[in-house]
Amino acid sequence: MDQPDRIHLRDHVVSADIGAFQSERGQDQRLRFNLTVDLAEPVEGTDDEVDAILSYDVLTGAVTSALGDQRYNLVETLAERIAAEVLAHPRAVRIEVTVEKLDRGPGALGVTIARQAGRVATGPSADGAAILFFANDVPIPAGRIVVADGQGDPQASATDRMIALLALDQAAWRLGARLGLDVVASRTELDWAAATGRSVIWAPARMAADVAGLAADPMALTLWLADRLQARRLEFALPAGRDLPALPEGFSVPVSVAP
Repeated sequence: MDQPDRIHLRDHVVSADIGAFQSERGQDQRLRFNLTVDLAEPVEGTDDEVDAILSYDVLTGAVTSALGDQRYNLVETLAERIAAEVLAHPRAVRIEVTVEKLDRGPGALGVTIARQAGRVATGPSADGAAILFFANDVPIPAGRIVVADGQGDPQASATDRMIALLALDQAAWRLGARLGLDVVASRTELDWAAATGRSVIWAPARMAADVAGLAADPMALTLWLADRLQARRLEFALPAGRDLPALPEGFSVPVSVAP
């Protein structure tokens, strides 16, 4: 069998906040990316037309998009996300992704993965999800990402903010147990819930812990999540006498009150 044509990105270095150890949090470190992509079709016969090939921008864009989506504990998870992003393009049939940390030792520490189209979960998207801020006992419609109300602290110090986020996670688990709904903590879990039409309770600490300037407050977290997921709708289940929050300037998600 003939070797497929390939394109590659080599020695692409980006600084990012990544790592599972507490000493790594809040400290950018250099990451080096090497990507090699097998193409579905040979590059011959493209008539020198840029639209007929898989653009190199797809490779650099996959790195940028993956890093912008969340903070990662593991380079392995980051590599998987990059592979899925590239293999979503029909001209890519196989990819090797190497991600290395350059500042954690005397050499480069990292991982190399190889994935084929159809054998990597590109994943559905939570874009268009319906989000419900739950502060009043109303029936939960299907297909809602529910944010539990609870005690937050918009002015908390870094330590108190983390404690407040964990308290909101506990509120999510209590609500999940009471309503018989699963509790989810990651973007991947939110994506699958939205794609399958399941209602779930969001535990915010994992996704929100490293977002600078985001208050550990249920309402602020709800607005942030709706904007982050580009939700199709944000609903509020509020008790009588409680007003809707003031929305940030430029907030574009439609808002309604749950019946």
